[in-house]
Amino acid sequence: MTDDTSTLDLGPQTQVLARLAEGVSDARLADPTPCPDLAVRNLLGHLTGLAVAFRDAARKDLGVTTDTSPEATVPDIGPGWREELAEVLGELAEAWRAPEAWTGMTRAGGIDLPGAVAGAVAADELVIHGWDLARATGQEYRPDPAALQASYDLLAASAEESDRDTGMFGPVVAVPADAPLLERAVGLSGRDPGWTRPAERDGTRRA
Repeated sequence: MTDDTSTLDLGPQTQVLARLAEGVSDARLADPTPCPDLAVRNLLGHLTGLAVAFRDAARKDLGVTTDTSPEATVPDIGPGWREELAEVLGELAEAWRAPEAWTGMTRAGGIDLPGAVAGAVAADELVIHGWDLARATGQEYRPDPAALQASYDLLAASAEESDRDTGMFGPVVAVPADAPLLERAVGLSGRDPGWTRPAERDGTRRA
């Protein structure tokens, strides 16, 4: 990992996500997302779970939260999900501000990882799922530039190691080399940067 990544502050990106979540109306919770088989409510539940997992990974507090695969269950949200998500996102950012979070070994999703790699994966999850949430709910998305760069670097390295046919989350979607960095990162994550909500594909917009 580079020195820039090893000192990455995840706070600006968690704040972006918290603002996006606050902008999600209850009417949107059943809407589809770019993540196959996950509605908005499930994506929000996934974000809550991963925030807890990567918070505990930073703290080296290994147990159920860091050992469970994200595919083990379909995540969901409870009645106080907005407050809960904002709280755990803040805790995640604070945990990764500790220098020792980036050293040694830790675990997330049941996989043992060097601390610096786990931090980069956390940045990637926050950036890409932020894009998922923004697209699914029709919100503007401006990820933190440092977190976006860390996400792109991680995804590009993964695609390079797997001969560019597969990425960390699925087959890479080809994106022009001169496309904005966010679109290139989204393509590397296995998503189509042009994904839109079904209502918008049909030429209508939902309030």
